[in-house]
Amino acid sequence: METAGTVSHFQRAVLRIGNYLIVIAVALVALTVAVSLIQGNPVLQTLEFALVVTIASVPVALPAVLSVTMAVGARKLAHQQAVVSHLPAVEELGGIDVLCSDKTGTLTQNRLAVATCWVAPGISEHDLLAAGTLASRAEDNDPIDVAVLATCEPPALHVEQFTPFDPVRKRSEAYVRGPDGRRFEVSKGAPQVIAALCEQDAVTSQVGEVVDQFAAHGYRSLGVAQTDMTGSWRLLGVLALADPARNDSAATIAAARQLGIDVKMVTGDQRAIAREIARQVGLGEQILGAAALATTAGDDELAGRVEVADGFAEVFPEHKYRIVRLLQAGGHIVGMTGDGVNDAPALKQADAGIAVAGATDAARAAADVVLLAPGLAVIVAAIRQAREIFARMTSYATYRVAETIRVLLLITLAIVTMNFFPVTAVMIVFLALLNDGAILAIAYDHVRGSNRPAAWDMRGVLTIATTLGVMGVGETFLLFAFADTALGLDHNVIRTLIYLKLSVSGHLTVFVTRSRGPFWSRPAPARILLLAVIGTQVIATVIAVYGVLMTPLGWGWATVVWAYALFWFLVEDRVKLSTYQWLDRPNVASADTASRSPSDGE
Repeated sequence: METAGTVSHFQRAVLRIGNYLIVIAVALVALTVAVSLIQGNPVLQTLEFALVVTIASVPVALPAVLSVTMAVGARKLAHQQAVVSHLPAVEELGGIDVLCSDKTGTLTQNRLAVATCWVAPGISEHDLLAAGTLASRAEDNDPIDVAVLATCEPPALHVEQFTPFDPVRKRSEAYVRGPDGRRFEVSKGAPQVIAALCEQDAVTSQVGEVVDQFAAHGYRSLGVAQTDMTGSWRLLGVLALADPARNDSAATIAAARQLGIDVKMVTGDQRAIAREIARQVGLGEQILGAAALATTAGDDELAGRVEVADGFAEVFPEHKYRIVRLLQAGGHIVGMTGDGVNDAPALKQADAGIAVAGATDAARAAADVVLLAPGLAVIVAAIRQAREIFARMTSYATYRVAETIRVLLLITLAIVTMNFFPVTAVMIVFLALLNDGAILAIAYDHVRGSNRPAAWDMRGVLTIATTLGVMGVGETFLLFAFADTALGLDHNVIRTLIYLKLSVSGHLTVFVTRSRGPFWSRPAPARILLLAVIGTQVIATVIAVYGVLMTPLGWGWATVVWAYALFWFLVEDRVKLSTYQWLDRPNVASADTASRSPSDGE
């Protein structure tokens, strides 16, 4: 257990974005300070301004906003019967491209029933079922016992002693006293174990073939035997236990594939049973046994086997752990389901460990997500929700980078090229408070999740953000040049103009970055986000118009700034679309190449 566990992709993403912004901030602030001092500006004023700019530009709110977004999403997941115990798992859940699902209770109904039986010569079906019920006990609430007891009414005989199923002995046993006072024993369990109790003859030799036939139909087998008057064991027959596939499993697996998720079944049952269930739910025919995961094979060979497999049968918990490691080594984000104590290492190692409904406390403790309802549909619904959460996180990250570049680069260029401080330290504080305060509402925004596994595309995030940030600097410089040279406005008024432009454009950028499509793409923004943006920008406008700790601007110039910002908002949205098209071109080309590669297993 101690060796299991992975580093969160969320933590890596926050570090990469944070480092990118910090490097830009430190470099630009250092350049600003150096040039300002060379130009003869007061040292104290320069250092004070640099300190405020540095504090405002370092993305201290980035982890907090992303964490709040995940926390709000986790609450929505809980409403869908998926409780998140480890917040970064929300992101990992959205990024799953391989889901290793157990069979019983997830792909099947976990409702065992006796479907048919094979009766030994000279034995009636009633005698077989009656003996099976005597070797079962209702109060144990064992699924197999419940299924057998449902076949017929147990004989009115006195059970003197009952030994429940033992994983070591692999059978249950009962001492029974008949109406004539004669004592005999009945036992049910693994067919091979039951057959071994009996005298080896032509009847017991058929057990292996019967078990294989039942397994081919997806049935588990249960042998039943009874002692005769001499105390010798006699085979009565074999019961076929069916655990039917869930009605929604096939449709859910098809839906998962449309989301880019490769579902692989993992079960301890026989390969023949696994193959039949896989056929029923449309998984595929490549079902590997535990022997295929032999440790003597090299990792490359094992990785190849695991990659192409549709499922794994006859596996033990240690095999689950190995499957997860091999898939992760191949670059996959892996989700693993489990319910037992021994599943804990695999759940811990998986990028998203999922404890199914009814799991043990140990499995729940090791898992990132705990399901409260059975079935694969719950998991797929949770993955959809997680991808929506990820879309909100990406939207905020892009916005945050764009705004940091917009403000920092503007200040640096203005000081370096014109020896002009475009905004005051107080204005920067207003920008930081109003912008980050309202942006928390992104956690509640309406978004559409991706149809592909979610992953941090740092190239895309940083390219879009940098493009929008640089555009914002150009827009503001044009506004400054017009106000200064054409209109001859006082520089203090120009600073207020620039403050309001940065504030309004900053929040409009949220609606540019929230979608890869045009800003009017559905779903529409959430009401809480709209109200937050409108509210903060009303405050920002009032501050500028009436000159709160700055030179008053007046409603006329405020209207001009709003119109100017809205115009460039439309331009930025068009540039964003073109940039995404440019970014997608190499991806499409590489995807086409990959699809033609016979060695690509993804």
